[in-house]
Amino acid sequence: MAKTNPGRFFEDYSVGQVLHHAVPRTVTDGERALYHALYPARHALYSSGEFARNCGLPQSPIDDLAAFHVVFGKTVPDISLNAVANLGYAEGRWLKPVYSGDTLRSESEVIGVKQNSNGKTGVVWVRTRGLNQRDEVVIEYVRWVMVRKANIDAPAPEAVVPDLKNVLEPGDLVVPEGLDFSNYDFVQSGEAHRWGDYEIGETIDHVDGVTVEEAEHMLATRLWQNTAKVHFDLTFRPDGRLIYGGHVISMARTLSFNGLANAQMIVGLNSGAHANPCFAGDTIKAWSEVLDKAETDVPGVGAIRLRLVATKGGEPFELKNADGRYIQNVLLDLDYWALMPT
Repeated sequence: MAKTNPGRFFEDYSVGQVLHHAVPRTVTDGERALYHALYPARHALYSSGEFARNCGLPQSPIDDLAAFHVVFGKTVPDISLNAVANLGYAEGRWLKPVYSGDTLRSESEVIGVKQNSNGKTGVVWVRTRGLNQRDEVVIEYVRWVMVRKANIDAPAPEAVVPDLKNVLEPGDLVVPEGLDFSNYDFVQSGEAHRWGDYEIGETIDHVDGVTVEEAEHMLATRLWQNTAKVHFDLTFRPDGRLIYGGHVISMARTLSFNGLANAQMIVGLNSGAHANPCFAGDTIKAWSEVLDKAETDVPGVGAIRLRLVATKGGEPFELKNADGRYIQNVLLDLDYWALMPT
């Protein structure tokens, strides 16, 4: 009997299937240090315990995207080990902050399957939840991946495509218990711009760029225990090791500090597309567009909806061609909600 796990292929999935992912992971302040070394993240709420306590939290949380990567990485051996590409995200919500010492585990439900016309691959939709040691859901999201078939002759399943929200409503967002921006320190945060200073339709060039290094992306991907073959094995993808999409997301979010330093907590993920592959040697730059704003019922806290675009060159604010396709320089198109002092 085989002892190794070759991963699931498209014909191994069925709607309603629940996958309990190994292995639980306890996060520590070492996670924060490595995350900040890799990206270099510097939003104040995640950098300073004193700043976090001044904002009503018991301590500085682990960065939202670091927690996302831990939860995501758990799912790879069961969902995307044999994936061609991760295609998109929807209905993502950060429900509770993750703190040093929390133990995270992941579980997913298959909510959609659809074989592609070539008969060699299919798309699988899953809803993933990340839970802490108290069985509290800290993160949930939907993603869909294109997965190879092991047996091309396997019959195509009945297509089920889930009906997903294009955008989370402000009422879907959860403001962490205790968060209060009434005494927010704009000097320590790095910028004076608050929620009321941003206008819908405004675009922001984040100016800075970071060249992706082979060793750094592999270190990051190993940190999240993401075992997808395309990120490590050149025999699996001879044109180059594909940079983990989460690495691009975190780099772009970090670059957005310059202009959005006070967009502190990510609380919603409306949609996301990895528009083009990223490889070592590409220089990531980023720009943002303000898509919407909403008030919350929490003192001093507003919600801002942002489009975050990562590029590998080209001019800022260019996104798609006349035919509606992403231009080749666009790596990431991410639509998310963040919390900001009013």
